[in-house]
Amino acid sequence: MDRFEQVFNQYKSQANQDEVQAEIAEDMNPNQEKIVAVRRNDDGDLIAFQTESGRQLDYLQALSEAKEGKLAHVDVFHKYGRDILRSEPDGNKENNLDSLPEF
Repeated sequence: MDRFEQVFNQYKSQANQDEVQAEIAEDMNPNQEKIVAVRRNDDGDLIAFQTESGRQLDYLQALSEAKEGKLAHVDVFHKYGRDILRSEPDGNKENNLDSLPEF
């Protein structure tokens, strides 16, 4: 491991995971739903999302709800000429959209 990677790993390890989870819980609005599962197409692209209440949203519905602040822990950013849904970067790979189970 070179010194740059070593310093970066040291920086990342400074985060207290309990503190991170507490901040995430604080940031969550009680009116927001978490995405708990995803559906992919044959190319592996995320095409639909399931919320903790069981609602199933197509990609455009999820984008719209994320922009309205109705979905927790996701961001919308603009790239490649379109809006893209992604997990909030919180250092926890387990809750990334790509890591969620499929429905």
